[in-house]
Amino acid sequence: MSHYDNPVVPGFHPDPSVCRVGEDYYLVCSSFEYVPGVPVFHSRDLVRWRQIGNALDRPEQLPIPPDAATSGGIYAPTIRHHDGRFWLITTNVHRGSFVVTAEDPAGPWSDPVWLDLPGIDPDLAWDDDGTCWCAFSGTQLARIDPATGTVLEGPWPGWTGTGLQYPEAPHLYRIDGWWYLLIAEGGTERGHAVSVARARSPRGPFEAAPGNPILSHRSTDRPIQSTGHADLVHAPDGSWWMVLLGTRPRGHTPQFHVLGRETFLTPVRWVDGWPRVEPVQPRGSTAPGGTPPAAPAEQAGSPPAAPAVRAGTPPERDDFDADTLAPCWISPRSRPAHSWSLTDRPGWLTLHATGPTLDRPGYTFVGRRQQHLDCRVTARLDPLDARAGLSVRLDEAHHYDLEVAQGRVRVIARIGPLRQCLAERSVPAGPVELVVDIRTHDVLPPSVTSAGQLAAGPVGVGPTGPDTIAFRVGTEHPDPLAELDGRYLSTEVATGFTGRVIGMYVTAGTAAFDWFEYRPGGAAGTR
Repeated sequence: MSHYDNPVVPGFHPDPSVCRVGEDYYLVCSSFEYVPGVPVFHSRDLVRWRQIGNALDRPEQLPIPPDAATSGGIYAPTIRHHDGRFWLITTNVHRGSFVVTAEDPAGPWSDPVWLDLPGIDPDLAWDDDGTCWCAFSGTQLARIDPATGTVLEGPWPGWTGTGLQYPEAPHLYRIDGWWYLLIAEGGTERGHAVSVARARSPRGPFEAAPGNPILSHRSTDRPIQSTGHADLVHAPDGSWWMVLLGTRPRGHTPQFHVLGRETFLTPVRWVDGWPRVEPVQPRGSTAPGGTPPAAPAEQAGSPPAAPAVRAGTPPERDDFDADTLAPCWISPRSRPAHSWSLTDRPGWLTLHATGPTLDRPGYTFVGRRQQHLDCRVTARLDPLDARAGLSVRLDEAHHYDLEVAQGRVRVIARIGPLRQCLAERSVPAGPVELVVDIRTHDVLPPSVTSAGQLAAGPVGVGPTGPDTIAFRVGTEHPDPLAELDGRYLSTEVATGFTGRVIGMYVTAGTAAFDWFEYRPGGAAGTR
């Protein structure tokens, strides 16, 4: 029997939508304030996903105000294939909902066609005669022309769920003569749920499934929580599957999730005309298409082994030898052409400062999502005349920085209104290796910044956070500069819809990065 590990697309990849074309699956996720927007993935088995591009990779497709608050931007895309083209509908909360299309899901995608519809989380579904239906949060429905953006009829109220808050993320499917309306409700936190209703026409009336919600992990001790915002897909072997978002909270109550909402997979059976959804397991059985067993899932409370690269993750190392940045690299709000270069110094990523601080929008930052609970990030930086380094961030008010400037390297923490340098030492001129280790074993209490401080006696609080983030310079210094509690870079502290992003930045002058390495599993056994 084959197995697969959840999440299938780890890290900040929420609100998944999936479609199948022949033997191929394509999946998209929300990107919020980050650019490029809407990552696009390809798979042949629903388990091993590879990012093939971003649907919104041009400024004219993705107008985000320079002062947009975190968790603004792009919400909840839906991807479908119809009449030989891929169709993607989503919402830019700063302007409205729109459609883009492509012949190749790797791109290029068209410029937006804007819709005069309210709400978020739009969906597309077609009838046999070519009629296009659009459902969106509320839950409301309309008949539209997706090629022109014209609203032909509606919107009108649909089925609004079982009475839980925030009925949203609707998807319409025509199956065996019924129109099924799948929605999320309960809010995207621990009370999240998936419910379904059906009707003979998208106009209704809808009847609710007798077992709603058909999926929820609320009030359970399951390690995967916040399950919801789902999409269904029919595999070539006749099986049905659901992709959905979920979180992996850790630490002491109320627990903290740091990677954001991730993409999970679970099987679906049809019983008496209704979908029955299996609980979402860290390790699922009977993967579609006979997927070979994946690497063991990370186990809570124990140091990770040296794992293989998990499905859904980019290559570990980028030497910046390509002509353009890989699709996994993202930046908050914008990435001006003059702020970065792969040709100024071939084989290096050169960054030019556009803002003086990471505490306010407008800075130069190029990062990638943290996708594993334990990981090590190493980058080789030539600081030149700059103030530059590595940052682990959730937003402008919640980030930890390992920064080099004027011959010194510093660990800086920004938590809410507080900003403090917690450690520093001198570094020689020239390139330097910066290291960030994130571990879920040997977690430190929040009141210390190194394990050595515990020798002074009890500190009054326990190791209750989700992880510890350690900062090092090169390999010649075995002890970290500082080790910080990870709870302050979690959604439960910072709020919002995103997750951790780890990246390179410059806030003064010009700096160059020779390579960037992200290693799953971190450095087990180092402190």
